[in-house]
Amino acid sequence: MQYVVSANKPTIVTHSVVGNFTSSHDVNLILSKGTRIEIFLIGEDNIQAQYDVGIYGRISTMFLFRTKNEKQDSLWLSTERFKFCILTYDAETGEIKTRANGDLRDRTGLPADAGHIGIIDPQSRAIVVHLYNGMLKVIPLDASGMLQEAYNLRIEELLVIDIKFLHCPQPTIAVLYQDSKDARHVKTYELSLGYKDIREGPWSLPNVEGASEMLISLPAPFGGTLIVGEQSIIHHNGESFSSLAMKPTIIKAYGFIDSTGERILLGDHLGGLYVLILENDQSKVTGMKLETIGQTSCPSTLSYLNKGLVFVGSTLGDSELVKLQSEKDAETGEYIAHLERFTNLGPIVDFCVVDMDRQGQGQVVTCSGAFKDGSLRIVRNGIAINEHAQLELPGIKGVWFLQPPSSKPSEKYLIMSFVGETRVLSMSGDDLEEVELEGLQLDQQTIYCCNVVDNQYLQVTTKGVYLVNAGTEKQSASWTPPNGDSITVCSCNSEQVILATGGVNLILLEVASSQLNYVSTTKMPHEISCLNINPVGVSGKARMCAVGLWTDISVKILAVPSLEEIRSIPIEGDVISRSVLFYTFDDVTYLFIALGDGHLISYVYDLNSGDLQSKKQVSVGTQPVTLTPFVSKGEHHIFVCSDRPTVIYHSNNKKLLYSNVNLKEVSHMCDFNCPSFPDSLALSTGSSLTIGSIDEIQKLHIQTIPLGEMPRRIQHNPHLRSYLVTTTKVEGEKDSHWVKLINDQTFEVMDSYLLQPFEETCSVMTTTFKTPSGRDKSSTAFGKEKESTSDKHYFVVGTAIALPHEDEPTKGRILVYSVNDGKLRLEAETSIRGAAYSIADFNGKILAGVNSKVQLLKWTEAEDGIRELSTECEHLGHILALYLDTKGDFILVGDMMKSVSLLSYSPVESVIREVARDYNRNWTTAVSMLDDDHFLGAENNYNLFSLAKNTEELDEEERRRLVVTGEFHLGEFVNRFREGSLVMKMPEGEGLQLPTLLFGTVNGVLGVIATLDEENFKLCQRLEEALIKVIHGVGGLSHSEWRSFSNERTTSPARGFIDGNLVESFLELSESQMSRVAQEMSMPVEDLVRSIDTLSRAIH
Repeated sequence: MQYVVSANKPTIVTHSVVGNFTSSHDVNLILSKGTRIEIFLIGEDNIQAQYDVGIYGRISTMFLFRTKNEKQDSLWLSTERFKFCILTYDAETGEIKTRANGDLRDRTGLPADAGHIGIIDPQSRAIVVHLYNGMLKVIPLDASGMLQEAYNLRIEELLVIDIKFLHCPQPTIAVLYQDSKDARHVKTYELSLGYKDIREGPWSLPNVEGASEMLISLPAPFGGTLIVGEQSIIHHNGESFSSLAMKPTIIKAYGFIDSTGERILLGDHLGGLYVLILENDQSKVTGMKLETIGQTSCPSTLSYLNKGLVFVGSTLGDSELVKLQSEKDAETGEYIAHLERFTNLGPIVDFCVVDMDRQGQGQVVTCSGAFKDGSLRIVRNGIAINEHAQLELPGIKGVWFLQPPSSKPSEKYLIMSFVGETRVLSMSGDDLEEVELEGLQLDQQTIYCCNVVDNQYLQVTTKGVYLVNAGTEKQSASWTPPNGDSITVCSCNSEQVILATGGVNLILLEVASSQLNYVSTTKMPHEISCLNINPVGVSGKARMCAVGLWTDISVKILAVPSLEEIRSIPIEGDVISRSVLFYTFDDVTYLFIALGDGHLISYVYDLNSGDLQSKKQVSVGTQPVTLTPFVSKGEHHIFVCSDRPTVIYHSNNKKLLYSNVNLKEVSHMCDFNCPSFPDSLALSTGSSLTIGSIDEIQKLHIQTIPLGEMPRRIQHNPHLRSYLVTTTKVEGEKDSHWVKLINDQTFEVMDSYLLQPFEETCSVMTTTFKTPSGRDKSSTAFGKEKESTSDKHYFVVGTAIALPHEDEPTKGRILVYSVNDGKLRLEAETSIRGAAYSIADFNGKILAGVNSKVQLLKWTEAEDGIRELSTECEHLGHILALYLDTKGDFILVGDMMKSVSLLSYSPVESVIREVARDYNRNWTTAVSMLDDDHFLGAENNYNLFSLAKNTEELDEEERRRLVVTGEFHLGEFVNRFREGSLVMKMPEGEGLQLPTLLFGTVNGVLGVIATLDEENFKLCQRLEEALIKVIHGVGGLSHSEWRSFSNERTTSPARGFIDGNLVESFLELSESQMSRVAQEMSMPVEDLVRSIDTLSRAIH
């Protein structure tokens, strides 16, 4: 019973379009990222994210269109499963609505070799999609944009490369196709929408360049089309012809700069950006000129936005926002300025999980990108604190900063409270030293300290309130509680102080120049546990405050300055509030209540009515929680001090998000932003004080290590403190293949090893070998050599020698490297008869999938010290043994065509036998052993499947069959499974403990698969069913159909898997939608939110 969720959403960009989607005056950029669309608003020099929408399908075609009577564009989407929808945006409700949807599938037909092609007539008279060889589907549109009945038209051309609508009075298409002799031609067809017929068009152009891949339709006055090849560009419109020879390259994307088509951006497969200029006489093209303007990521799509702003979308590297310039940049020599990069993890070819801090939380290092955009990406969950300074200071009870006047030499004061005393650190330049501030009461324990109005400091201690002139550092006013009471808790803003004395007396003071003015008081019915007087909805003085009480376990909201009760908020259970905070994110005001058991309750607070809405409760630890607002990089956040420190922030769609901080415990914190330590925080972590800068506030943090070449495989060895990375370097038409040793701290390349010509790396592993050491007469009748494990660690690389004339490699090598003083040393090598597609450490030996066999190799060492690998045994009967995973003496094999088989190794007999197999014909792309009896596989139709041993069957033949226990359409091509976790594992008995598996995909998804117990699985299953009833997919697409297991042979409903993306979308619903879902499940909303949030935080 598996729970599948994306920790990182798809990041590759496959399509981009520009138009007026959200309103007639907004200019939007819309991106397709595999299974999602993202909508941006285009600014002067930037793009602003507006919507991020999941689609129940893999997007195959996308374009914007508008009919004559409309002011806004509509968005066409079609999916690889032949579904389509047309989306519009309702500006009044702020919702994306479905205008039309349907199914494009035909009962017969061979799917098009070049993939789906979808185009629309320039005058929005018809949509044409090419889905099957020799067939066009035509969907006419009326003047209002309504779809008419679709129909099919046959064409002679079977292998279509590209299709475009031409700018003609009658709907006319140009078709680039390849004939049976591999020659390429262009032919035009005219559509008769009224007669539902097709006839030959006005012109054709035979025998164009054999590598032509793209058509670009030109508007009037030029008309016709550009035919783009690898060595030439041709323009033809039936009357005029023009051609341009160019250096060999592969053009992958284009975008119009001018509406007339006089200047067109082109991008090639190596990231070269060009401008194609059409020389003309105002009526026809007379010549063409191609100018290189710069270097970008390898583009999959180009969109000219406005005023020189260009979006470069990529599937092989980071997407970019660049700006065209008329002058060449002196440093780069380019005519573009690089404004912004958008991180893309895809394609994730391989990855490893590393627990650098040994806290049970994995750091993922991926092999990402291709060609020059190849890189390593370091991915970790939560927010890291980059430590600048650390002091051993046990017993800290609170920390605050004071900002001195500019006339003072200190950049910042750090106030630290201890039992019975207060200490001050001064930051000046690079020096942090302890000083005395004369006006502060250093012999008392400080409860609160801050800057207030009129250039003053405010200090609240257990004995009184003190006002200090920041310029003279002299005390200017003070206030002490009546009757000698102690101050127990307080809260301040720049003009007001609210405090509790004697436990139950609530007193309000106002701050003026050298004055502390008593305003009002009230007696609370029970002892006060926490206070907050943060101004929200107003500038200056607060109009209300929040008061947490002990005995009746509630929070009261009081009016200020009268201190009259506005409302009371009971807290369910028997745990009191320990911190309370009013805070505003993006015009949304929240009330946060932190409890003593580590739970955090949040409400949306309506400033006009005082109503509390959208209650949510999450767990942020197991100990009492303290909430502290702070600012990082100009953005406002809340730091949750607890045994699992967390940062609260707001998402683009105005939802609260929680991101873990990678520290074990934080008891107190404050801002410590100064020139020496910009954007820094001061944190008390039990026995020490740490000053450090904080990472970008986001769920996952991704660091890029550029390689400039394509990483293929990666393996980490903690004992050698290094990664072994294999790469492919493309130089012209020649590829070279390398083995590289990389430091696991600095990521510097320490050593490189060049492989033989035509030799490619297929697999890597790390091991300590078992070597024979004497004979054990008791093991068998003939005696069996004992084996001992060496302490020395090795990297092992499996290769294939891919000769151009061979369909499948017949030769390869297994190379064994040791590491000495940061250098690779080849200890041994052995030739194999095929490609070592996969290798695995198998009890101190090497298990290799070599073409159609699984081979076990052992390490032998002769008396003369020569080491070599020799074959111990092998197992035949596979087509291609591409993937291996092992547990104990069991071996799981993923075959190219024969799905999954389970093998067992007998060390006594030195033989490998088949235990069971899956008889379905899945083309596997990754496999993993969940335990000795349960297994997981991914296949090339983007599906996941789970298998189990059939141990309960009495029949021997049935026991040899692996039973399918789950099927699920992931919609992603999985390249690798790895054991590991993105979250810090809690101590035994604390929190939800779930075994997890990570996976990486071509689209850049980093996902998690968790094994659920029956109770959680049934809860998630019920929630899935309720969500499907209440929340409908964008475009009317069906969730059940989307997640159904489907390949060329069969389609079956999903089972045995939970769609974690759908389940966790519950946390982002509106309050009314949550209530409807909870009603379907007959559960309280609060319980459901708590359960799903706990599950989500335990997994990723």
